[in-house]
Amino acid sequence: MIKRILITGAAGYIGHQLGNRLAAHYSVIGTDICTRKDLDFPIKILDIRDADLAQLLIDEQITHVIHLASILQASKDRARDFDIDVNGTHNVLKCCVQAGVRHLTVTSSGAAYGYHADNPEWIDEHDALRGNREFAYSDHKRQIEELLSDFRQNHPHLQQLIFRPGTVLGADTRNQITGLFRAPRILALKGSDSPFVFIWDQDVMNAMEMGIREDKSGIFNMAGDGALTMKQIAHKLNKPLLILPVWLVKAALQVEKWRGKPTGPEQVNFLRYRPVLANRRLKEEFGYQLTKTSAETFDYFVKANGLRKS
Repeated sequence: MIKRILITGAAGYIGHQLGNRLAAHYSVIGTDICTRKDLDFPIKILDIRDADLAQLLIDEQITHVIHLASILQASKDRARDFDIDVNGTHNVLKCCVQAGVRHLTVTSSGAAYGYHADNPEWIDEHDALRGNREFAYSDHKRQIEELLSDFRQNHPHLQQLIFRPGTVLGADTRNQITGLFRAPRILALKGSDSPFVFIWDQDVMNAMEMGIREDKSGIFNMAGDGALTMKQIAHKLNKPLLILPVWLVKAALQVEKWRGKPTGPEQVNFLRYRPVLANRRLKEEFGYQLTKTSAETFDYFVKANGLRKS
């Protein structure tokens, strides 16, 4: 089978790198609401909610879709974010079925499991997806996975490969989480280790490329071996660890909410009960051998960005 690939969110951090890599071996086209100049493949300016996506898939004879488009940081407009994330993914699924696409790769997230006090110590792919209503990203990823489950049952001819990454880090990663590590002090909550699992961005793309090349299907967590507590992160950065009581952080988040920020005291659980992803299935069942552990990924990010305080 000649593989013809379409990537949604192709101008994004992972999308443009993965597209350039795949374009060396396959016919690749991207969609996004913006474009960029450092691409080895064409991008069509198209919203994932647009019904015209189906015709594009048909015209380009697309066999494989990689769905990366997502709202990574919540805005003040929850309804808009939902429409893009959940309704947009629903449209991608419907268009894939309409166009006869054979294989769909989706980046979900470990956040779909949710931030809960009773999370297992290590979360397996068979554990419940509970999300958190208070976190748009987590809640939307859970609902997206419910859509994917429905389509697996009703449209089994559309092969699905779903990845649930932990915190993705690379040399150029910039997001809300990396902002925590760039701060002069590392914040931790009293009574919580708040462990992070990291995965190198190149491991993410290597695994996705392998999934396309070998037409793999299934659901797999993405995380390097091991986890790092906030205390260990502070040590690696050589920065002071600021341990605050939960009530104080909740009060500060409430103030931010009053100031119009898309946050609130209920979001303290983001640091308090982080899901820690087991990667056994990725290594043993999917067959991908990780290049870096969680600690090695974090060390790479720190060195690349000169974040260790002297």
